[in-house]
Amino acid sequence: MQEPILKLEQVVAGYGPTTVLNGLSFEMAAQQRLAMVGRNGVGKTTALRTIMGLVPLRSGQVRFRGQDISALAPHQRAELGLGYVPQTRDIFPSLSVEENLLAGLKRRPRSALDEAYALFPRLAERRRNGGAQLSGGEQQMLSVARALLGQPSLLLLDEPLEGLAPLIRQELLRAFRNLSQQTGIAVLIVEQQVDEALGYAERALILDHGAVVHSGGAAALLDDPLTLERWVGMAVH
Repeated sequence: MQEPILKLEQVVAGYGPTTVLNGLSFEMAAQQRLAMVGRNGVGKTTALRTIMGLVPLRSGQVRFRGQDISALAPHQRAELGLGYVPQTRDIFPSLSVEENLLAGLKRRPRSALDEAYALFPRLAERRRNGGAQLSGGEQQMLSVARALLGQPSLLLLDEPLEGLAPLIRQELLRAFRNLSQQTGIAVLIVEQQVDEALGYAERALILDHGAVVHSGGAAALLDDPLTLERWVGMAVH
């Protein structure tokens, strides 16, 4: 049986005196698309930040590609193949699109920028524009493209569809789907747009009070309005 690309075992983490993750345990397979959903404040963003090493682990273990990375710094996790796109997008507003992308190249040749432009043609059209001149959707594309230039084997996406128009959300999801199919990258997506996230993912987790309360197929969860209503507080559209 193949080793999971990511495995969390009884992870406890939080901020200051506040515990947010309470024995969070789950695993995901290589090349898998996994959606993590739940009400606001249940620990979804904290889970991604803990996986990336941005929130200190109090107990438990985070394993990536079979290696215990619990004690590694964020940049060390990135070098091993973890990519992270935060909710805040974190682009450089004073730099052009191309300069932002160059910052994500690491040690790769400049020609690798073509990968980003192929995935998001809109960025190619705006390569000379400053980051601050982009729409919210274009900034999200830029943030994702920059993370992908580091060639991660697992991409963590925190609310990538937040605040975007439906057409832009669909464009992003199409790009994520193409990305998964063409490169085999695994994607863990945290998203409040539950129906769209479940439509994209293969598997789904529901978090509540910092722990998994439901795990199963994403399509099956889409067809289970009672579970969604109970744990997410909404039925899908």
